[in-house]
Amino acid sequence: MTAAATRPTVTIRRTVEWSDTDASGHYYNGVVLRWVEAAEAELLGRLGLAGLFGRIPRVRYEADFRARLWFGDAVDIDLTIGHVGTTSMRYDFEVRSGSTIAAAGSTTVVNATPDAPAATPWPDDVRATLAGG
Repeated sequence: MTAAATRPTVTIRRTVEWSDTDASGHYYNGVVLRWVEAAEAELLGRLGLAGLFGRIPRVRYEADFRARLWFGDAVDIDLTIGHVGTTSMRYDFEVRSGSTIAAAGSTTVVNATPDAPAATPWPDDVRATLAGG
């Protein structure tokens, strides 16, 4: 089994709601981050790490928008922990409708305890869980 095969992954399903669309009638770019955050909540909950909320701010977000999604479309959001560094973690994601990839990208978070002035190293047990170990 490869390292990629052991990375923590989750897929959630959402429906494009009317409020997820813009004046052109298709989904707007900001909804993708909301869906990714919902997938993140599911993934961290499954890993027993829901306590990380409130201390892992986003420091980078990028997305390539490849296809339109319309009101009522069912979408699957795949989220994988792509890399775990000393103080940061990168999530990789795809938003799909059927076999069509509508958006793909990544978001990076850092471990930031409330009393520290900068990002801090992950505790060993948390890092091992995030890395799939």
